[in-house]
Amino acid sequence: MTQPPSPIQPGRNPLPPAESWLEGVPSPAQRRLDRYAVAAFAFSLPGLVPVAAVLAFIALSRIRKSRARGRTLAISALVISGCWLIAIGVAVGLNLYGEQRAGIGRTTVISEVQVGQCFDADLEAQTPRVVRIADCGALHSGEAFAKVRATLTGLSSEQKGQVATQQCAAAFATFIGKSFETSDLDMYYVVLEDRAVADGNVLCMVGQLGKQLTGTMRGSQR
Repeated sequence: MTQPPSPIQPGRNPLPPAESWLEGVPSPAQRRLDRYAVAAFAFSLPGLVPVAAVLAFIALSRIRKSRARGRTLAISALVISGCWLIAIGVAVGLNLYGEQRAGIGRTTVISEVQVGQCFDADLEAQTPRVVRIADCGALHSGEAFAKVRATLTGLSSEQKGQVATQQCAAAFATFIGKSFETSDLDMYYVVLEDRAVADGNVLCMVGQLGKQLTGTMRGSQR
Protein backbone atom coordinates (compact mmCIF):
# COMPACT_ATOMS: atom_id res chain seq x y z
CA MET A 1 0.00 0.00 0.00
CA THR A 2 1.40 3.36 -0.98
CA GLN A 3 2.27 5.65 1.93
CA PRO A 4 0.77 9.17 1.78
CA PRO A 5 3.27 11.85 0.98
CA SER A 6 4.74 13.57 3.99
CA PRO A 7 4.01 17.27 4.47
CA ILE A 8 6.34 19.59 2.63
CA GLN A 9 9.05 20.70 4.93
CA PRO A 10 10.49 24.19 4.75
CA GLY A 11 13.66 24.36 2.80
CA ARG A 12 15.46 26.18 5.63
CA ASN A 13 14.95 27.33 9.12
CA PRO A 14 13.19 30.71 9.65
CA LEU A 15 15.43 33.68 8.88
CA PRO A 16 17.16 35.10 11.90
CA PRO A 17 15.98 38.60 12.85
CA ALA A 18 17.88 41.39 11.15
CA GLU A 19 19.96 43.70 13.22
CA SER A 20 18.37 47.11 13.61
CA TRP A 21 20.55 49.93 12.44
CA LEU A 22 18.46 52.39 14.50
CA GLU A 23 19.08 50.63 17.76
CA GLY A 24 20.12 53.19 20.33
CA VAL A 25 19.18 56.16 18.13
CA PRO A 26 16.24 58.15 19.55
CA SER A 27 13.21 58.55 17.31
CA PRO A 28 12.04 62.06 16.32
CA ALA A 29 9.37 61.90 19.00
CA GLN A 30 12.00 61.08 21.64
CA ARG A 31 14.49 63.83 20.73
CA ARG A 32 14.44 66.76 23.10
CA LEU A 33 13.59 70.31 22.03
CA ASP A 34 16.58 72.64 22.11
CA ARG A 35 16.00 75.30 24.73
CA TYR A 36 18.00 77.91 22.81
CA ALA A 37 15.66 77.54 19.84
CA VAL A 38 12.65 78.05 22.09
CA ALA A 39 14.25 81.11 23.69
CA ALA A 40 15.20 82.56 20.29
CA PHE A 41 11.64 82.25 19.04
CA ALA A 42 10.24 83.78 22.24
CA PHE A 43 12.61 86.76 22.08
CA SER A 44 11.93 87.36 18.39
CA LEU A 45 8.18 87.91 18.86
CA PRO A 46 8.45 91.22 20.79
CA GLY A 47 11.25 92.42 18.50
CA LEU A 48 14.32 91.80 20.67
CA VAL A 49 16.28 91.22 17.49
CA PRO A 50 19.91 91.09 18.76
CA VAL A 51 19.10 88.58 21.51
CA ALA A 52 16.86 86.47 19.26
CA ALA A 53 19.43 86.33 16.45
CA VAL A 54 22.30 85.30 18.73
CA LEU A 55 20.19 82.59 20.40
CA ALA A 56 18.96 81.32 17.02
CA PHE A 57 22.50 80.89 15.66
CA ILE A 58 23.59 79.14 18.87
CA ALA A 59 20.56 76.86 18.61
CA LEU A 60 21.29 75.92 15.00
CA SER A 61 24.88 75.07 15.90
CA ARG A 62 23.79 72.95 18.85
CA ILE A 63 21.08 71.18 16.84
CA ARG A 64 23.58 70.17 14.13
CA LYS A 65 25.67 68.43 16.78
CA SER A 66 22.98 67.01 19.04
CA ARG A 67 20.25 66.31 16.45
CA ALA A 68 17.76 67.81 18.89
CA ARG A 69 14.50 69.27 17.69
CA GLY A 70 13.97 73.02 17.22
CA ARG A 71 15.57 73.85 13.88
CA THR A 72 12.25 75.23 12.58
CA LEU A 73 11.87 77.42 15.65
CA ALA A 74 15.39 78.80 15.27
CA ILE A 75 14.91 79.57 11.59
CA SER A 76 11.52 81.17 12.35
CA ALA A 77 13.22 83.36 14.95
CA LEU A 78 15.68 84.58 12.31
CA VAL A 79 12.88 85.27 9.83
CA ILE A 80 10.84 87.19 12.40
CA SER A 81 13.93 89.16 13.44
CA GLY A 82 14.53 90.06 9.80
CA CYS A 83 10.95 91.29 9.48
CA TRP A 84 11.46 93.44 12.58
CA LEU A 85 14.60 94.96 11.09
CA ILE A 86 12.75 95.80 7.88
CA ALA A 87 9.85 97.32 9.82
CA ILE A 88 12.20 99.39 11.98
CA GLY A 89 14.11 100.58 8.92
CA VAL A 90 10.90 101.64 7.20
CA ALA A 91 9.68 103.45 10.33
CA VAL A 92 12.97 105.32 10.74
CA GLY A 93 12.97 106.25 7.07
CA LEU A 94 9.41 107.55 7.22
CA ASN A 95 10.19 109.52 10.38
CA LEU A 96 13.23 111.15 8.80
CA TYR A 97 11.21 111.89 5.69
CA GLY A 98 8.44 113.40 7.82
CA GLU A 99 10.90 115.56 9.72
CA GLN A 100 12.44 116.72 6.47
CA ARG A 101 9.05 117.65 5.07
CA ALA A 102 8.14 119.42 8.31
CA GLY A 103 11.40 121.36 8.15
CA ILE A 104 12.54 120.25 11.61
CA GLY A 105 15.99 121.61 12.34
CA ARG A 106 15.76 124.26 9.64
CA THR A 107 16.55 127.85 10.59
CA THR A 108 14.22 130.46 9.18
CA VAL A 109 12.94 133.97 9.77
CA ILE A 110 10.09 134.08 12.23
CA SER A 111 7.62 135.33 9.66
CA GLU A 112 8.04 132.06 7.72
CA VAL A 113 6.86 129.86 10.58
CA GLN A 114 3.66 128.01 9.68
CA VAL A 115 0.64 127.46 11.91
CA GLY A 116 1.12 124.18 13.80
CA GLN A 117 4.92 124.36 13.76
CA CYS A 118 6.97 124.54 16.95
CA PHE A 119 10.24 126.41 17.14
CA ASP A 120 13.24 127.35 19.26
CA ALA A 121 14.03 131.02 19.69
CA ASP A 122 15.33 133.49 22.24
CA LEU A 123 12.00 134.75 23.58
CA GLU A 124 13.81 137.11 25.92
CA ALA A 125 15.05 139.08 22.93
CA GLN A 126 12.95 142.14 22.32
CA THR A 127 12.27 141.15 18.72
CA PRO A 128 13.37 137.60 17.87
CA ARG A 129 13.84 137.45 14.12
CA VAL A 130 15.31 134.00 13.51
CA VAL A 131 13.98 130.68 14.82
CA ARG A 132 14.79 127.02 14.38
CA ILE A 133 11.89 124.72 13.54
CA ALA A 134 11.57 122.09 16.28
CA ASP A 135 9.76 118.84 16.94
CA CYS A 136 6.66 119.62 19.01
CA GLY A 137 7.16 116.39 20.94
CA ALA A 138 10.56 117.55 22.19
CA LEU A 139 11.48 120.59 24.25
CA HIS A 140 10.88 123.82 22.34
CA SER A 141 10.40 127.53 22.97
CA GLY A 142 7.11 128.25 21.24
CA GLU A 143 4.36 127.17 18.89
CA ALA A 144 2.55 129.04 16.14
CA PHE A 145 -1.13 128.43 16.79
CA ALA A 146 -3.06 130.76 14.46
CA LYS A 147 -3.09 133.37 11.73
CA VAL A 148 -5.72 136.04 12.27
CA ARG A 149 -7.07 138.88 10.19
CA ALA A 150 -6.59 142.37 11.52
CA THR A 151 -7.02 145.68 9.73
CA LEU A 152 -3.92 147.62 10.72
CA THR A 153 -3.55 150.06 7.86
CA GLY A 154 -3.14 153.63 9.08
CA LEU A 155 -2.83 152.67 12.76
CA SER A 156 0.00 153.68 15.06
CA SER A 157 2.36 151.04 16.44
CA GLU A 158 0.54 151.06 19.77
CA GLN A 159 -2.84 150.68 18.10
CA LYS A 160 -1.56 147.87 15.91
CA GLY A 161 -0.34 146.09 19.04
CA GLN A 162 -3.72 146.42 20.72
CA VAL A 163 -5.65 145.13 17.71
CA ALA A 164 -3.24 142.26 17.05
CA THR A 165 -3.31 141.26 20.73
CA GLN A 166 -7.13 141.23 20.79
CA GLN A 167 -7.38 139.10 17.66
CA CYS A 168 -4.71 136.65 18.83
CA ALA A 169 -6.27 136.47 22.31
CA ALA A 170 -9.56 135.28 20.80
CA ALA A 171 -7.72 132.55 18.88
CA PHE A 172 -5.67 131.75 22.01
CA ALA A 173 -8.78 130.91 24.04
CA THR A 174 -10.01 128.58 21.31
CA PHE A 175 -6.65 126.88 20.90
CA ILE A 176 -5.58 126.56 24.55
CA GLY A 177 -9.04 126.13 26.02
CA LYS A 178 -8.43 128.95 28.49
CA SER A 179 -8.46 132.70 28.19
CA PHE A 180 -5.15 134.49 27.76
CA GLU A 181 -5.83 136.65 30.82
CA THR A 182 -5.99 133.60 33.13
CA SER A 183 -3.28 131.53 31.42
CA ASP A 184 0.27 130.99 32.68
CA LEU A 185 1.48 131.01 29.07
CA ASP A 186 2.75 134.01 27.16
CA MET A 187 1.49 135.11 23.76
CA TYR A 188 3.44 136.66 20.91
CA TYR A 189 2.51 137.94 17.49
CA VAL A 190 4.17 138.92 14.23
CA VAL A 191 2.52 141.40 11.87
CA LEU A 192 3.06 139.99 8.40
CA GLU A 193 1.44 142.95 6.67
CA ASP A 194 -0.94 145.77 7.60
CA ARG A 195 -3.59 144.83 5.07
CA ALA A 196 -6.10 142.22 6.24
CA VAL A 197 -5.95 139.22 3.93
CA ALA A 198 -8.10 136.10 3.69
CA ASP A 199 -5.56 133.69 5.21
CA GLY A 200 -4.53 136.12 7.95
CA ASN A 201 -1.94 138.82 8.27
CA VAL A 202 -0.97 138.39 11.94
CA LEU A 203 0.86 135.25 13.10
CA CYS A 204 -0.01 134.28 16.70
CA MET A 205 2.39 132.24 18.84
CA VAL A 206 2.44 130.82 22.34
CA GLY A 207 5.41 130.27 24.65
CA GLN A 208 6.53 130.74 28.24
CA LEU A 209 9.28 133.16 29.06
CA GLY A 210 12.24 131.47 30.70
CA LYS A 211 10.80 127.98 30.23
CA GLN A 212 10.39 125.43 27.49
CA LEU A 213 7.30 123.60 26.36
CA THR A 214 6.79 119.90 25.63
CA GLY A 215 4.08 118.78 23.26
CA THR A 216 1.53 120.93 21.53
CA MET A 217 -0.38 123.38 23.69
CA ARG A 218 -3.62 122.65 21.87
CA GLY A 219 -6.32 121.98 24.46
CA SER A 220 -3.79 122.11 27.32
CA GLN A 221 -5.95 124.56 29.31
CA ARG A 222 -2.84 126.05 30.85
